[in-house]
Amino acid sequence: MLTEVADGVLVHQSEFIQSNSIVVQGRDGVLLIDPGITSSEMTSLANDLRGLGQSVVAGFSTHPDWDHVLWHASFGDVPRYGTARCAAAMRELLGSADWEAQVAEGLPPEYAGEIPMDLLGLITGLPVDAAEIPWAGPTVRIIEHQAHAPGHAALLIEESRVLVAGDMLSDILMPFLDLAAADPIGDYLAALQLFEGVVNNVDAVIPGHGSVGGAGQLPARIEQDRAYVEDVRDGGVTSDPRVGPSAPLYWLADIHEWQRRQLTQKGQNGAPE
Repeated sequence: MLTEVADGVLVHQSEFIQSNSIVVQGRDGVLLIDPGITSSEMTSLANDLRGLGQSVVAGFSTHPDWDHVLWHASFGDVPRYGTARCAAAMRELLGSADWEAQVAEGLPPEYAGEIPMDLLGLITGLPVDAAEIPWAGPTVRIIEHQAHAPGHAALLIEESRVLVAGDMLSDILMPFLDLAAADPIGDYLAALQLFEGVVNNVDAVIPGHGSVGGAGQLPARIEQDRAYVEDVRDGGVTSDPRVGPSAPLYWLADIHEWQRRQLTQKGQNGAPE
């Protein structure tokens, strides 16, 4: 089911970790951002769009994680964009002879048989300095950063005052750091600073997973993510409710501990081993 969260911006939420697929209405059709997760969900989304008299004219993937680079034939053969780094990461993956096995390792077993793989990751990289998505619709500004994954992009839909955050600013998931990066802590804090620069232009924030944040919630989500990252940097003890006893997903505490240990090994965590 599609839910309108702002003028011309609709969201379809998957059962899988409350994954959000975003629809932006344009003059000739819609821009589809991070569609997922199962074949049946994507078919349902395509049917909902047809029911609204809309077709997909372009796609965009906010970053190269498997659940953000999916596609379905029912959306049509249209340009699917990402940042240059996002597209490069997908080319590298798809160039591996065992790429399907690599992706399969990260798929949730309860959904694995329902996730379409044939069109995964076929992303066209935009120029390195691209500031907007090239399409016939409202201006969608690209805010690229390196938090969470290479070539991650948040999108600011200026006219509707909506920030599409990708895998950040979630009310159910704490920050997942890119532990393969040289400076995962610095990258994350720098991205949050970029988001602070658009606070006055945003009335709604859509995370990759979780609830849509309404007017005034963006600063609180930025601060919660920053506090978590600083806690991990300074030793790993955190009061973040997303990893505490009442966490919405029981396995997040294990991810938190794993991140803490990885940062300690990289020398970017203040806690002694």
